[in-house]
Amino acid sequence: MGLTEAIGYEVQPCNAVQRGMQHVASSRPGAWAFSKVLHHADRRLFAWSKGRVTVPSILAGLPVLMVTTTGAKSGSARTMPLLAVPVGDDLAIIGTNFGQTNTPGWVFNLEADPHATVEYRDRRVATIARHASDDEFDIAMTAASQVYPGYAKYRERISGREVRVFVLEPSTP
Repeated sequence: MGLTEAIGYEVQPCNAVQRGMQHVASSRPGAWAFSKVLHHADRRLFAWSKGRVTVPSILAGLPVLMVTTTGAKSGSARTMPLLAVPVGDDLAIIGTNFGQTNTPGWVFNLEADPHATVEYRDRRVATIARHASDDEFDIAMTAASQVYPGYAKYRERISGREVRVFVLEPSTP
């Protein structure tokens, strides 16, 4: 069983208001603002709702995972809300950081220790992350742009760094 089935991950169609919010979020000012505040609000809302909702799921119709990694420098647990896209039976997460210039910290965390825990709704699964192959990278980027058109805009704005894509698979005990 792949990660998609293990956590019941699904992408639902967005309504017109949610598509409008996606447009705002993918703009340069919208992406900058969300990069600064969204993860704080998302973690709180996710905990408060017992995993039922996140800010992007309400406002933009986007399915969000809570991905907990081990800090590369601190060794502490670090949880980030991330949009994931199906790649085969598993899920890919993409290090665009809202199109900002810096690589997101969770990328370095997974490179230092590929073990992570993924939460989606009321399910929690231990995973192993690996860099996507070239084919998986292309599949993930195509799928990401279909789920959230902002990914294409983010990639256009990113220069001077490589966008890293990880495939998350359930870890075997």
